Amino acid sequence: MYNLIATDMDGTFLRADMTYDEAKFAQLYQQLQQQQIQFVVASGNQYFQLRSFFEAYPDIIYLAENGAYIRDANQTYAIHAFEPATVTKILAQLTKIQDLHILVCGVKSAYALSSYDPQYVDGMRQYYHHLAVVDDFTMIDDQVLKIALSCPPEKTTAIVALLRPMLAGLAEPTSSGHGDIDLIQPGLNKAAGLKELGQHLNLDLSTMVAFGDGGNDLEMLREVGLGVAMQNAQPAVAAVADQQTTTNQEQGVLSFIDHLLTV
Repeated sequence: MYNLIATDMDGTFLRADMTYDEAKFAQLYQQLQQQQIQFVVASGNQYFQLRSFFEAYPDIIYLAENGAYIRDANQTYAIHAFEPATVTKILAQLTKIQDLHILVCGVKSAYALSSYDPQYVDGMRQYYHHLAVVDDFTMIDDQVLKIALSCPPEKTTAIVALLRPMLAGLAEPTSSGHGDIDLIQPGLNKAAGLKELGQHLNLDLSTMVAFGDGGNDLEMLREVGLGVAMQNAQPAVAAVADQQTTTNQEQGVLSFIDHLLTV
């Protein structure tokens, strides 16, 4: 018997156009509540953006920013922020790499530089519903949860490989590909977030199900009781999963939950 279901969003729960079958979810969510199964959104994205998909469901818990910020509509379970001095060191190293756009992601907002192309900033607003523009990152007055990087897609793997030794002990680069790289705090990932949440809810990882498709889902799928990879998952993710479901376009998460609830 599983007590908690956690899902990644982009490439997993959401279709490519950032929608999902809301009628089907409403039906399944009612069943989850009846069976006292907690639904959790575990994503590298911002809490405010994630919450916008589920405004009618205040009981959903969010592991936002890859587990650095854990909360629901009414309660904050955990905030894990970088030390300010560490953020300064990381940003100094990032200036050595060309072709990077940097977003500093805090509890209150994400932050972009005023020197960036406004079109890029507008594009980021679909992922960061709270996004402020500053002249310099030193102007930020916030707890920094994550640093998000955008680069040319074909350079993603090479830049991740470059960042690992460069930021050793400061941050860990993780990527789902496509030119997006998240710099997260060492040892802080979705699996760690679920374990911490489980301590609050008195649930063990072995009683949890998780769905994912990308590199930042690896630990989560490996450590929960039932890790489910999307058919469109990266090969390394599929390799650690216990089972597989259909693609995000086919709403594989909802299909699998439906199956779980009826067996």
